[in-house]
Amino acid sequence: MGNESIGKLIANIEKVIIGKTEAVKMLVIGLLTNGHILVEDIPGMGKTMLALTLAKSVNAEFKRIQATPDLLPTDITGGFVYSPKTGDFDFKKGPVFTHILLVDEINRTTPRTQSALLECMQEYKVTVEGLTYPLPTPFMTIATQNPIEYQGTYSLPEAQIDRFLMKISMGYPSLVEEIKVIADQKVKHPVESVMSVMTLEDVLKLQEQIKKIQVSSEVLEYIVKLVSSTRKLDAVKQGASPRASIAIMKASCAWAFMEGRDYVIPDDVIKLLPPVLKHRIILHPKAVIAGMTPELVIDGILKQIPIS
Repeated sequence: MGNESIGKLIANIEKVIIGKTEAVKMLVIGLLTNGHILVEDIPGMGKTMLALTLAKSVNAEFKRIQATPDLLPTDITGGFVYSPKTGDFDFKKGPVFTHILLVDEINRTTPRTQSALLECMQEYKVTVEGLTYPLPTPFMTIATQNPIEYQGTYSLPEAQIDRFLMKISMGYPSLVEEIKVIADQKVKHPVESVMSVMTLEDVLKLQEQIKKIQVSSEVLEYIVKLVSSTRKLDAVKQGASPRASIAIMKASCAWAFMEGRDYVIPDDVIKLLPPVLKHRIILHPKAVIAGMTPELVIDGILKQIPIS
């Protein structure tokens, strides 16, 4: 099992998600590295269908949470509920106990509720009333947010943002792609016909294979130089943390595997740097006003830092 099975997985998802190969590949990288993905795009671009199709393609349990201002932490993690039969309080698992969790419009819920996901996303467990419950394996969070709507929203704190392996967007389809999208949905949605092409056991085996991908000391040094340079720029208020370096390494290993290699090359790092770094770079307000963006910062450091 290798990149051929991953190719089948990507092709299966693209039966529903038309013309978004890049976004699909990034999502698959998240699955292969046990990472979490933040999808930022306007409504109606297929963010929810992307997550659902991935889950159906690997025969994973899928649960969706619609984030709202009145959502409570226990609505995510679960909590203790009194049982009249036993006279005791029994733990009732929340929707986070699944394989693929979709948190729709994550920035619509309060910071207190957002924080309920921190332990889940970092340590893959839930602690309630001093008792710890492991999450199923694999476990992946896919969160969505609308980039242009700010009324009634709560910005994700840096600690939350940093938990996401990558931040991706779907983008508008081309004319030909949009025609196919609406034609395919004339009778029924194509997601209803999606069949699994991989099992969860297959996913776990692939995750283990990706851990064996070789990363040379030169490539590791290149990754650290790129990431650490974000902390030294005048336009940047807060640069990327070492967690970003780890994320780039893991994502690059998955990309190399998908490309049929058992080692990482600098081009893999260059390819994955924007989606892994752009949500981790916080700019000074003056830099934002001047037109600077995280993408421009990343483009600049790629030009400045020579390949090791």
